[in-house]
Amino acid sequence: QVQLVESGGGLVQPGRSLRLSCAASGFTFSSYTMRWYRQAPGKERELAATISGVGVVQNYADSVKGRFTVSRDNAKNTLYLQMNNLKPEDTAVYYCNTPSLDAWGKGTLVTVSS
Repeated sequence: QVQLVESGGGLVQPGRSLRLSCAASGFTFSSYTMRWYRQAPGKERELAATISGVGVVQNYADSVKGRFTVSRDNAKNTLYLQMNNLKPEDTAVYYCNTPSLDAWGKGTLVTVSS
């Protein structure tokens, strides 16, 4: 079955970096657009980044543009989110998503705090 498993979250100080990973299985990963969403405490889920099956970045949220980079390795069936210059407002649970399959991971928590 379709499975998405996020990893790489944790506690980090403002200004530092983290890289999130999303391991995909159960479908032909390279054929699908993938997305990263995030949900901050008490807020609605927000689309952070979208990347096509062949690795073309389609969009970033204004709040992460210039700091976050989405990428994928189709040989490893893995989606990435490189997050640089993290800010306290980036604190959220980060989810990967396959929109065409309506598949979601369980999320990984990123906490940005000094």
